[in-house]
Amino acid sequence: MANFQNLLAYLSEKKNKIDETLKSLLPEKKGYGGRVLEAASYSLFNGGKRLRPILCLMGYELSEKNSDEILIFAAGLECVHTYSLIHDDLPCMDDDDFRRGKPSCHKAFDEATAILAGDGLQAFAYECFTHKKILKHVKPRNLIKAVNLIARATGFQGMVGGQMADLLAEGKKGNSRMLKWIHHHKTVALIEASLLSGAILAGLPKGELKVLSKFGKNLGLLFQITDDLLDIIGDEALLGKPVKSDLKKKKLTYPSLYGIEKTKFLAEDLAEKTVNLLSPFGERASLLKDLTLFILNRVN
Repeated sequence: MANFQNLLAYLSEKKNKIDETLKSLLPEKKGYGGRVLEAASYSLFNGGKRLRPILCLMGYELSEKNSDEILIFAAGLECVHTYSLIHDDLPCMDDDDFRRGKPSCHKAFDEATAILAGDGLQAFAYECFTHKKILKHVKPRNLIKAVNLIARATGFQGMVGGQMADLLAEGKKGNSRMLKWIHHHKTVALIEASLLSGAILAGLPKGELKVLSKFGKNLGLLFQITDDLLDIIGDEALLGKPVKSDLKKKKLTYPSLYGIEKTKFLAEDLAEKTVNLLSPFGERASLLKDLTLFILNRVN
């Protein structure tokens, strides 16, 4: 754990900055639309780790620039992620009553409000991505490229397509090809885009962007594999939601296809390959290396 002390301090600092940025940006909860803003805030500040916006900041910092310059952009990624969680929890989707130890948005409020809260957060994310303050530090061409990347990662070619495939695969006999497709679209695409968007905003060279794209894909897959494992062997109190929910829904996951022991081996092997990808960056990528190992060993 000694290696993780610097990482944990970094993650805590960045999380606080992202939270403060989000609080400063969100409209006041008043007027006729106050209820939907209350629901959005309820889910947005429900204990998330802020992994995606932090990855964006890390990508930007590889250029040795100050990531405070793009905090507003990074905050938008958390809005996108939270919108997806609100919608995933709905009865017509994954039907989960709890999220991070608290009632899901549709349980704390109602289904209609939850849907609108998710819709609002998705739209608000693009307000953040295109905020006028971003252009004080980022070239317009790079900003357009980064926003386009995130749009693809969250739409039909990414998260939305992956969620559809995930739902269609429930209760059916799957295979490795289908599993990989679901995970790469539902989870991996946004994690990769989060890291890569920060690097694009910073103007990193094409060669480094190519390496970071591969790294981001691997990191996203590692995150999902460990997530699949935690659903079976995780601590319910630490997870903040019931375990074995994937099993009950007969979802296609790594443990359901390969078993627990082989899934652990696949995660360890992937983590090693992922860390090795960062060798061209040297010490600049030390936090990304630690983050990879931290995700491999995470408990929630």
